[in-house]
Amino acid sequence: MSTWILLRGLTRETRHWGRFPAILRDAVKTDSLLQLDLPGNGALIDLHAPAQVPSMIEFVRQAVSQSSVPGPYRVLAMSLGGMVATAWAQHYPEEIDRLVLVNTSMRPFSSMTERLRPQAWPRLLRVAAGWRDAREAEAIIHRLTCNDSQALADDLAAWAAIRESAPVSRGNALRQLWAAARFSAGDTVPRCATLILSSAQDRLVNPVCSAKLAAAWGAAHMQHPWAGHDLPHDDPVWTSETVGAWLPEIVDATGKRF
Repeated sequence: MSTWILLRGLTRETRHWGRFPAILRDAVKTDSLLQLDLPGNGALIDLHAPAQVPSMIEFVRQAVSQSSVPGPYRVLAMSLGGMVATAWAQHYPEEIDRLVLVNTSMRPFSSMTERLRPQAWPRLLRVAAGWRDAREAEAIIHRLTCNDSQALADDLAAWAAIRESAPVSRGNALRQLWAAARFSAGDTVPRCATLILSSAQDRLVNPVCSAKLAAAWGAAHMQHPWAGHDLPHDDPVWTSETVGAWLPEIVDATGKRF
């Protein structure tokens, strides 16, 4: 049975996945699912976040090694986590069996204004200015990343509690942002089968970033019609079922399904 690994994005941690892991586990029919934090987030808030994506790979690989779950692995990652997953697949191709990237972006495929919409910049500055005001910061992040606000009160209570119990330092947030801004996938196409998921109504990252990445790699690409940047939050069922439906469709160069 293949092990699935989940990686979140900038300043977010495993608890921000919410109910998504349980839904994904059922959709992909696995009992082996590992949620990992990037250095500087969650259980690793006391670590100094690297200012470059390749350095984050070793933290992730060490955590996987300590878990003793066998590889190769299937990785679902979003945003900054998607960049880490991409670099992992490029540097250690024998370790990654499948790759699912959610609303990620990277050079050289997209411009700076596509990777971070200019309309989002003022709100991000407000988050930075009020970094220690958990409730206000999370309210702004929710408006930027989520289009489903049916459980807004519960979301904000949960997210504020996460921020208060494991606060990401401003320095670590800036280093993660710097790492994301500088990361380039180069010319190396991941050897593993790759699925790219995007949200048509993403207010943080232009969905054209996913379309360009899929075209450059010849990867499968599915787009959700109304979700925001945090697709697993807005529609965890669609996200999970799309991944589950994609898996049987993977074929090798000879046309053999696997």
